[in-house]
Amino acid sequence: MMKNLFSVIALVASSWVMAAGPAVHLDKAPIDLKDKASLQNGARIFQNYCLGCHQMQYQRYVRTFRDLDIPEDVGMENLMFTGEKVGDHIKNNMATKDAEKWFGAAPPDLTNVARVRGPDWLYTYMRSFYADPSRPFGVNNEVFPMVGMPHVLQELQGTPRKTYETRLVDGESKQVYVGIKADGTGELSAEEYDRTVADLVNYLEYVGEPTKLESRELGVKVMVFLLIFFVLAYLLKKEYWKDVH
Repeated sequence: MMKNLFSVIALVASSWVMAAGPAVHLDKAPIDLKDKASLQNGARIFQNYCLGCHQMQYQRYVRTFRDLDIPEDVGMENLMFTGEKVGDHIKNNMATKDAEKWFGAAPPDLTNVARVRGPDWLYTYMRSFYADPSRPFGVNNEVFPMVGMPHVLQELQGTPRKTYETRLVDGESKQVYVGIKADGTGELSAEEYDRTVADLVNYLEYVGEPTKLESRELGVKVMVFLLIFFVLAYLLKKEYWKDVH
């Protein structure tokens, strides 16, 4: 419990120190924790593209497989690559010193990133990389300027670039920024890429609070119980006090 708390505090501190910048409109993430197909695909994307640098040291494989309806043998074959046991936490083998040397800072653990950043931030962030030759990894990000992270999904999206259009402004033709657009070299179309990012963020939202759906259902049951109890208590009170007056 304390480790989980420290992870949240570390992510909050990192947000304040590293992500200060101009406000950017955040797109609404299409979160649906009941969509098991989306969650399964999100887990696949994370394991194949994110786990090399980022860990989920407070989430176990076995819990993920059980919650996402992934048969254990299928999960071990397709989502576990370095001989881990199914009861292990989702970790990588990157040494912290090496990560600091390569990236300037160790990549944060992502167990609680959706709770700290919010799903809308993550959804917009993963769709806001753009080519920037001045940066060490050749990319920058509108949501997180000067980010020290490569665009790990670039082979899926293609090379994203800032695009401009010539428009008439105050009677003069000017180049106006209209957004980021991929160059078409990726494996996915723009719509498919957005759906892939949505699945990844959906999975991160689940990992941040695996019991969210159960907690909501339990909360509804408790409220129904209290309502019924209130009615019964009120009727009992009326019956008990009817002869007093």
